[in-house]
Amino acid sequence: MNSDLMNIKRACWRDDLMHSRDLSSREIEAYGFFIGWFEQWRMKRSLKMNRDNARRFWKEVVVVKDRERWQLDQWAMAMRWLLEWADICEAEGKDARSMAERMKDAVFRVGARRGLALNTCRTYAGWVVRYGIWCEGVEEVMQQGRAREWLTWLVTETQVSFATQKQALNALVFFFKDVCGVEEVDFGVKMCKRGKRVPVVLSVSEVMELIEKIEPKYRLLAQLQYGAGLRLRELFNLRVKDVDIERGQLTVRGGKGDKDRVTIIPESLKRCLSEQLVKCRELYEADRADGVAGVKMPKALGRKFPQAGVSWPWWWLFPAQGTSVDPECGTVRRHHVHSAVYANAITRAVKRMGSGKRVTSHVLRHSFATHLLEAGTDIRSIQNLLGHSDVKTTEIYTHVAVGSNGLGVKSPLDGR
Repeated sequence: MNSDLMNIKRACWRDDLMHSRDLSSREIEAYGFFIGWFEQWRMKRSLKMNRDNARRFWKEVVVVKDRERWQLDQWAMAMRWLLEWADICEAEGKDARSMAERMKDAVFRVGARRGLALNTCRTYAGWVVRYGIWCEGVEEVMQQGRAREWLTWLVTETQVSFATQKQALNALVFFFKDVCGVEEVDFGVKMCKRGKRVPVVLSVSEVMELIEKIEPKYRLLAQLQYGAGLRLRELFNLRVKDVDIERGQLTVRGGKGDKDRVTIIPESLKRCLSEQLVKCRELYEADRADGVAGVKMPKALGRKFPQAGVSWPWWWLFPAQGTSVDPECGTVRRHHVHSAVYANAITRAVKRMGSGKRVTSHVLRHSFATHLLEAGTDIRSIQNLLGHSDVKTTEIYTHVAVGSNGLGVKSPLDGR
């Protein structure tokens, strides 16, 4: 059993607040509301409970709106009570973190030791925190029966998608097995599977218009995602060594399911990619001259090849314009372009088009597969280019493709 969760010398601000003899019932209720508000804000940003973050919360959240004088006074007293309580806990050697916060920290610590990706740790931690808040104590958290009830509630009451259900289930399995050390985990919950949805697909002319509407600095990203059928993460994880312009091949490393594959480089993009490599080289040389730390290496390769991060082959194909702090280790280095920046550029381009379709960056990958199918490419080749494990996943594009290689059906109305 994880000792962090079962720590005897732990404290709970909510319990101590409820038993406070210096406060009235109305003050206890008001303090609880404000402290809970602050705790949610703090945990969402992974911030510690200290005076600096309390000041930041007060400045960024509390006083940005007009408040009544009595509210500000009451909330100031509540924050003062919390900080004094935290000081007392520290002096007595007690853990002042909430149960949900301890669960979150445990998931991140064990996930890092198991080699999970940062996004996976964040996702698992988010679900575990929600489960921890739903439970009322450490003893309940450790009961598989309570986890079963929560998962059942998630399926029946919140009506989340099948993928979300699986995500929550995997998070709790990881928590019980890897964090708590439970050998046999069986929640006995049947996931409520939903029907399959056909993907959104743009026509070739719509794709060309979308690319034309995107700002020039993001245009090559969209062209390559559509031209090679890449997932968003695969696009930004490309390194210099993965690009073989002469052979027209793009190697995708560690794609979905941690699988490698080879896809195509469009002939029309070879010149643009060559120019992009020249720009990358300039940034690379500037970073080496400034002594900037090497780029992020995947998994254990950074330990195995400590100098690989500063070598040209491992440099990002689409590096960010500036350096930033690595959230995992705190090192200042150059990362790739942030996916959210590119996604926002896609959204702005769609608005300029005035399209009635719900278009995201992944629609370019859907369009890539559909247009290949309509052009006569066999479905097995498309499966390999997309990196699908099962051809049934690729067959979904036969439902949206048109022409002899798609539905191949003519409406009876057109025969009149």
